[in-house]
Amino acid sequence: MLFGCIVLVNDGDNVMMTGYRKTTLSPLPTASLVRWRLTVTGVVQGVGFRPFVYGLARRHGLTGFVGNDSGGVFIEVEGTATAVTHFHHGLTHQPPPLAHIDQVTVQPLPPHSDCDFVIVHSQAQTAANTLISPDICLCDDCLHELFDPANRRYRYPFINCTNCGPRFTIIKEIPYDRPYTTMAEFPMCPACQAEYDNPLDRRFHAQPNACPDCGPQVWLEVGERLSVIGNRALDFGLRGDAAVRQAQSLLAAGYIVAVKGLGGFHLACDATNNAALATLRERKGRVDKPFAVMAWDVTAVRQFAYVSDEEAALLTCKERPILLLRQKENSPLSPLIAPGNNTIGVMLPYTPLHYLLLDTQSPVLVMTSANYSDEPIVKDNDEARERLTPLADAFLMHNREIHGRCDDSVVRVIGYRSSVIGHATSDHLLPLRRSRGYTPFPVKLPYPLPTTLAVGGELKGTFCLAKGEYGYMSQHIGDMENLETVHAFETAVTHFRHIFRADPERLVCDLHPGYLSTRWAEEQAARAGLPLRKVQHHHAHITSVMAEHRLDGRERVIGFSFDGTGYGPDGAVWGGELLLANYDGFERAAHLKYVPLAGGDVAVKRPYRLALAHLWAAGLDWEEALPCVAACPPPERRILRQQLEQGINSVPTSSMGRLFDAVAALLGIRQVVTFEGQAAMALETAVAPDVAEYYTFALLGVEIDAAPVIMALVRDMMAGVETAVLAARFHNSVADLIVRLSLQMRAQHGLNQVALSGGVFQNGRLLATAVQQLQQHDFTVLTHRLVPPNDGGLALGQVMVGARP
Repeated sequence: MLFGCIVLVNDGDNVMMTGYRKTTLSPLPTASLVRWRLTVTGVVQGVGFRPFVYGLARRHGLTGFVGNDSGGVFIEVEGTATAVTHFHHGLTHQPPPLAHIDQVTVQPLPPHSDCDFVIVHSQAQTAANTLISPDICLCDDCLHELFDPANRRYRYPFINCTNCGPRFTIIKEIPYDRPYTTMAEFPMCPACQAEYDNPLDRRFHAQPNACPDCGPQVWLEVGERLSVIGNRALDFGLRGDAAVRQAQSLLAAGYIVAVKGLGGFHLACDATNNAALATLRERKGRVDKPFAVMAWDVTAVRQFAYVSDEEAALLTCKERPILLLRQKENSPLSPLIAPGNNTIGVMLPYTPLHYLLLDTQSPVLVMTSANYSDEPIVKDNDEARERLTPLADAFLMHNREIHGRCDDSVVRVIGYRSSVIGHATSDHLLPLRRSRGYTPFPVKLPYPLPTTLAVGGELKGTFCLAKGEYGYMSQHIGDMENLETVHAFETAVTHFRHIFRADPERLVCDLHPGYLSTRWAEEQAARAGLPLRKVQHHHAHITSVMAEHRLDGRERVIGFSFDGTGYGPDGAVWGGELLLANYDGFERAAHLKYVPLAGGDVAVKRPYRLALAHLWAAGLDWEEALPCVAACPPPERRILRQQLEQGINSVPTSSMGRLFDAVAALLGIRQVVTFEGQAAMALETAVAPDVAEYYTFALLGVEIDAAPVIMALVRDMMAGVETAVLAARFHNSVADLIVRLSLQMRAQHGLNQVALSGGVFQNGRLLATAVQQLQQHDFTVLTHRLVPPNDGGLALGQVMVGARP
């Protein structure tokens, strides 16, 4: 017989009581026995939660049991009222380090008079909201054992325990038990099984638990080039530690090695070797886009980059993202890692294999996703042999299957403080790519939604599968511009639907008719007979940051949605938008004045064309002394002028991202680009510190005219003002525009919450300046902390709009 239900909800730092019937238990004599059934949801599987509960119950002298099901963890404890109360307090206030308790439901039951506390077998359910742990970096205990010659896992590349190792990338089914993971094909030896079965062992029910005798193995394969070279000094039939040491030798010799990791392959090479970097860029077709590097520890990173205390904490956190850092002027690393950029992406090792590769004389390795540009990361051995042979000289393989491909996450630290309601995140963290280490942990939504799948946009493809109060954001999949990425996207959707027991009742996509994600959603909706809702791109950006902050949408926000491109309902290319928005809709309160985008993608790849278009729109002559004019060949100039004057092959754009590109070309910083965002990144890099001056955009009704800013930049540049000062003034001008418009909207509409979203707000200088100035005017500023401001966070906003009645 049930006596009621008490629900304890973990809401940030607070635990509050809710439920269909709040029940106050009558005080019981200390000697009396009580029994509680507790159901725990959150990230409580694969994180050592059951052994933690086992030890906690034993310490308090309780009997009962604990087990997993697809809804989380179920517990029954019996003992004195005092002991049960203390158990409950320990459960909710001192959980395992990798656990995240979302909710604890308590049901009083009649005592059973059990004799002991035991761990029972997992149970399956058909519908639940199991939160699955992301993949976690190697813990300190395992790292110590990895390099302890007396340990039976000495230099074993797959050492792990309950507190670390693969999770999301190996899980096929829930609940999270070994038979439902890619470790199922590796039966444990007696020693590993004894650890697995011992509740007091650190490897109790660690599903990837293994050792050299029973677990996955690593080996080295030679690529075609080294096979042709036939270097007899190299032995290419090696397995185990000998294979790792040979891979180290190849890397030291300047070769490129494809290394299989947690969520896919990396292409690795020596980060100090110019020839190796030049070869990697040539083979991968990656002209300028920066590579990430991996170093042993923070001390090693400080040899080539500046690291603050906040950045050091992010580098060493359990998620181990790639962190953008400012590179030192005398860096020993190759300048080919990040050409023309003063920042560098850095991560620390997160698998035992990484530590073994770096265990030489403190090397720094380039670790870049193993793929061709714009394609998904390669994850399977056969796929690597087929697709990576033209790129890699050798392959460091292993036979633990990667079920879910998962690229590295990328974050940066911004120099201002803001917090997300109900979330314990770094005050300075700005995610740029949310993937390994964070996926598939969900975003807690402002309110429960029907099961809805939102498919994102085109660039930086991700999706969001909403179910109830959770938005499950996918890992980074790639730019949705080719069939390989679409296939990876579809596979990931199927995986999420399966492990979260979520069949969408509706689909949501971008308004752009040409996106492959839009076409995929249209086909799926037609095939399944599901409703499909299309959401305007910049509206979704604003609702994404609203959802992060768990706003219920009853009040509109002042939303600045600044990015490179997005399809507008009028057929123009939007991207410099001020929207008064909630989940039900938006009002376009202001936007950058339209300027012709002549030639479409050609203009995007040649920012000098954008600069010339802005000069033309401002009524300025194309003087040869201007760098952007000099960069444009005279025949192209004639054609471009005709396009602008007659509207030939031109589409109007209000894009702020394209304005940043145009200014980069105008100032002579970057005239052509080889990857998306390159010109804007170079413009941010050029900014001089401690510049307070700014120019003023003209406000003409709902139009924001950039002509006065363009005129001022040309005037000052021709007068000899330094490029770095001009770059700083432009950034300050955009921040001033945001503040002026926010003050205007507050005066007109009484709104006080300002939301900043879109790819332009990856710019740290702009974001920090705008936030600080807005806060000086007492605005509440909403910025991204959980999903990226770029299109990688778009699906979260889509799902909030698309799930509305």
